[in-house]
Amino acid sequence: MEVVTIKEVAPDDRPEIVMKTLFNETVTEGAKAVLGVVSIPPGARIPLQGTGSHEEDEYAVVTKGSIVTMSGGKEYEITSGQATFIPKGEEHWAYNKGTTDCEIIWTLVKR
Repeated sequence: MEVVTIKEVAPDDRPEIVMKTLFNETVTEGAKAVLGVVSIPPGARIPLQGTGSHEEDEYAVVTKGSIVTMSGGKEYEITSGQATFIPKGEEHWAYNKGTTDCEIIWTLVKR
């Protein structure tokens, strides 16, 4: 078993938000999943402009706050206690229009 303390993990270099990758391929040789957390403050957007996509399926759980997101050309409002799935290659973005940080646990899984 490997254990990390989230507060001790250095954040990825992203403006305004705190994105941390907790486990990736360096933990298990040949791994096909990456696990992380992100805290998005009010008014912040990922990506800053346009849309993003990746070669992995994305699974996420909102643990605090809410987020407005667009995925596959459709807009959603996701709140604490809800989970999402975004298939690989699907363009998406997220924006925190609320008044509190939105905290999300996410996993990227290669097929």
